[in-house]
Amino acid sequence: MGTFSKSPKLHQVLFIIACLFSPCISLKIGETCSKDTDCDAGLSCQTCAANGNTRPRCTRIQPTNPTSKVKGLPFNNYTWLTTHNSYAQAGVRSSTGSLIIAPMNQNDTVTSQLKNGVRGFMLDMYDFNNDIWLCHSTGGKCYNFTAFRPALDVLKEIRAFLEANPSEIVTIFIEDYVTSPSGLSKVFDSAGLKTYMFPLARMPKDGNDWPTVDDMAKNNQRLVVFTSKSSKEASEGIAYEWNYVVENQYGNGGMVPNSCPNRAESSPMNTTSKSLVLVNYFRDIPNASATCADNSAPLLSEIKTCYDAAGKRWPNFVAVDYYQKSDGGGAAEAVDQSNGQLTCGCDSITYCKVNATTGNATFGSCDVPKLAPPPPASLGSTPPSGPSSNFAPQNSKSILLRWLCGTILAATLSMRI
Repeated sequence: MGTFSKSPKLHQVLFIIACLFSPCISLKIGETCSKDTDCDAGLSCQTCAANGNTRPRCTRIQPTNPTSKVKGLPFNNYTWLTTHNSYAQAGVRSSTGSLIIAPMNQNDTVTSQLKNGVRGFMLDMYDFNNDIWLCHSTGGKCYNFTAFRPALDVLKEIRAFLEANPSEIVTIFIEDYVTSPSGLSKVFDSAGLKTYMFPLARMPKDGNDWPTVDDMAKNNQRLVVFTSKSSKEASEGIAYEWNYVVENQYGNGGMVPNSCPNRAESSPMNTTSKSLVLVNYFRDIPNASATCADNSAPLLSEIKTCYDAAGKRWPNFVAVDYYQKSDGGGAAEAVDQSNGQLTCGCDSITYCKVNATTGNATFGSCDVPKLAPPPPASLGSTPPSGPSSNFAPQNSKSILLRWLCGTILAATLSMRI
């Protein structure tokens, strides 16, 4: 043991080996990982057993911020990642203290969702306990065991985000069971959100473009709110969703391959007098383990089907359960693809060629990378041939960078011997 501890060269060799086999670089999408921190920013370490992929791989959870890539377009020329029942966080207790016996649709808080690029929120609001609550209930009534949180709490999270991010725009879709007089207006006012609300008078009803995102930011009108109750438009000045939006069928009825019917309240999907298109893709009963498969190739396929159904229009909102779960790119990739088509005519917004000075993109001018990220692979798949099976799940760039890391370190240490 004494001889071993006095051998500086051996220590240096061991140090080099440790560097070569440690995550000295962040892993890319599709690469094998052991924990979230192994992966690049905007990725998490996941499996998708529903697709047969049981080996943990880096998976996207954040879309590209479209307005940071392509600036100045109308609001309806972008796609926004949207969460269904955004407040229904798995594993939490009701703010009443009760256990919740109701379906749960997301894994994290609204604040976390905002951080990860979610910009559309579906919130079910009810009268409950002399207040307005977020509740996942039935029959228009909220109970202790179906109530999640007071709506005010989540609306304050959204206000904090808008205050801290003066160029960001958020949309709220309210499934509205509130019957108390001016109940919605009062809760938005109490949350300090009235000052941010985009005015009803500026919403186009004839299919024309919305104001640009720059205009909305300049005027601090960065919160778009829709309600499912038509009467609220006249009584409280809150937009009735289906005067402005076409929306496909939610639940299992909206997940039938090669089909994109409108939901009952919505005009037909190809109604071009409505400027905004919302695509739902989630089950009647949320299934956390199966969602990774849903939020992958089937979601991308449904978006293309709905593009055709909506009169060759890409969605402005893509609504999913468990938005972080997928088998690779997921909802984030779907949003990027739709944004690419809307903003610059490319297969992804990341391919848009943008003028560095103006931020504008030349439509149809795309910078497509030569190599795409590797697709996820199942645990039982045959690894590609190579010098070592330890490196088989990783792409050649990762291997090269690790080799370079070790080579430079070895050379540096050898100079000191």
